[in-house]
Amino acid sequence: MKITVLMGGASAERNVSLASGLRIAAALRSRGHEVTAFDPSRGVIDAVAEKELSERGVGVEPPSLESLARTTGGSFLPALETYPEVAGADVVFLALHGGQGEDGTLQALLDMAHVTYTGSGHLASALAMDKDLSKKLFRAAGVETADWLMAPASIDEVEKKLGLPVVVKPSKQGSTVGLTVVKERDQFETAVAEAWQFDDEVMIERFIPGRELTVGILGDLALPAGEIKPKHEIYDYECKYTAGMAEEEFPAKLTPAQTIRIQQQALAAFRALKLGGCARIDFRLASSDDGGGEGKFYCLEANTLPGMTALSLIPQGAAAMGMSFADLCERIVNLAHR
Repeated sequence: MKITVLMGGASAERNVSLASGLRIAAALRSRGHEVTAFDPSRGVIDAVAEKELSERGVGVEPPSLESLARTTGGSFLPALETYPEVAGADVVFLALHGGQGEDGTLQALLDMAHVTYTGSGHLASALAMDKDLSKKLFRAAGVETADWLMAPASIDEVEKKLGLPVVVKPSKQGSTVGLTVVKERDQFETAVAEAWQFDDEVMIERFIPGRELTVGILGDLALPAGEIKPKHEIYDYECKYTAGMAEEEFPAKLTPAQTIRIQQQALAAFRALKLGGCARIDFRLASSDDGGGEGKFYCLEANTLPGMTALSLIPQGAAAMGMSFADLCERIVNLAHR
């Protein structure tokens, strides 16, 4: 099968996407597929560049906005769907993270060009990327999620409605880019300004103390739930992509009833956003009854194009049920959006 893996792009998650895409390309080649690595911002990635990028790795922090602009020009190549590597592929495997690669923009272009691609369609991708809209749909589907406000909001309003601490984050970003946990009043304005660098909408969400959990979805199958134990207070960019900075446990130590509950909630969230293919649903399991609801699962967000690096969570969830990385990539290709 001719498969083109799209990776890189112009978002702050560019380096993560490259690491995911190169690993996917290698796995699919091991299964005999004809695979092209393609960066929507730069074009075809040849074998020499693949080797250099693989050796470079993700890094401990995302690239600056200035370096992204210098590297990519800040956007997709024009008329991407006209490139033979894209238009002529049997399947385009989307390994992009964030920005136009995950927000439905690229998916809409591929739909119009009648190109088969992996993951969710354009509407579902847009809904999942917008954390405000997705949380509203979660609640409508009976999926618990933490209370939130959208900026602009005063610190007095935040304290009255949400209390402190709160999580301030861009509404349409991933990998904790631009995210801050605000514990004191005087940290609030700086946190909002930081988040606004990465998006024109900023979410202020009640912080739920407790355990960090995740469930991968593959078609209509919920993978084993995993628990993440980061070295930092939150599972931030460095903890996600630096070996030894987080411990991931698959399957998570949950009771049978809790396991069923979180997988049901993950599937409900997946369906509420009309997602397809492979996605990851993230949760907190509240540890206190100070208004958070002890023992209650709170859905944080859905990731429609989750990381596929050596440290990423979806491959670990698949491995916990005996599925190799190459098997996982094959399954995702077979679920491609047509």
